[in-house]
Amino acid sequence: MLTEFSAIEGAYLHDILEQPQALEETLSGLDAPKALRSIAAKLNRGSFRTVVLTGMGSSFHALHPINLALINHGFTAMMIETAELVHYKKRLFDAKTLIVAVSQSGQSAEMVRLLETNHRKSAVIAVTNTADSPLAKAADATILTKAGREFSVSCKTYVTALMALEWLTAILCDRDLSRVREQLQRDCPAVEVYLSGWKQHVQSLAQLLRGTRHLFLVGRGASLAAAGTGALIIKESDHFHAEGMSSAGFRHGPLEMLSDEIFVLVFAGDPPTRDLNKRLVEDIRRQNGRTELVGEEAEFAACKLPAAHRNFHPILEILPVQMITLALAAQVGREPGRFELATKVTTRE
Repeated sequence: MLTEFSAIEGAYLHDILEQPQALEETLSGLDAPKALRSIAAKLNRGSFRTVVLTGMGSSFHALHPINLALINHGFTAMMIETAELVHYKKRLFDAKTLIVAVSQSGQSAEMVRLLETNHRKSAVIAVTNTADSPLAKAADATILTKAGREFSVSCKTYVTALMALEWLTAILCDRDLSRVREQLQRDCPAVEVYLSGWKQHVQSLAQLLRGTRHLFLVGRGASLAAAGTGALIIKESDHFHAEGMSSAGFRHGPLEMLSDEIFVLVFAGDPPTRDLNKRLVEDIRRQNGRTELVGEEAEFAACKLPAAHRNFHPILEILPVQMITLALAAQVGREPGRFELATKVTTRE
């Protein structure tokens, strides 16, 4: 068993363990300003034809839950990476489009170009961690997260963005905000409960993943947020190959790659497709593949999530992946999350 933690006990681990506090502080600051309520009223009156949800990296993947919620509420919503939006889909910039732009820094190269390209053609709702950023200043309405400073890889900023987007969903879909706040307050402690066992999780995952060279993270629906972000942070944290995709997509080709060097992490997800995801785990094991299920019913302790409302699951689902980033780093004795080529804020397209 792994007993040496010194290599991983740095700034990135500190950020991971600060997530409960970041969520609490973000929740305490959430409100519904007049400008945001006005945009929501226009959306519900049919003044907007389309809601474009945009971001880059983990900010983009975090949009999966709100995308599903808006569509299920009856709105026409679409997720588009900001780089694709500003270069190839400029016709969407008009008065009939509502843009929800998510950026931790609010000043990435793509977000700055979005503001220049839009030039107030479309109404913009910003979700950002930086109050004085170009995005926050130019947006018609802004929801601020309170993740504080972050060392490198998105962890605090990602989970607080998910919380802010859940709040925004409630406003746009005209839900009872007091009930939403109560639900979030009730579920927030689940993050601390899971993280309290971080050393045991890292030890068991380091053992489980021994010999792994390639990781697949797969899910459906809102779990695509964790699949996409999870693969991204593993690559960033550990220089280790990982790919996020839908569970259905995994069956269409990657299933053929199963071997002793492949590990597949399957997110159980929401009831409509949970049985399908469980069946994928069974089928992988039947082919002697290596896999575990992430969810409240998981057998492997590090993948077992505390009980919470389904809307809180996207926040909890990323936690086992964060433990994987620590486990992979501990295996080779390197500090996770220290960038060598990338930067915290991407300022070049």
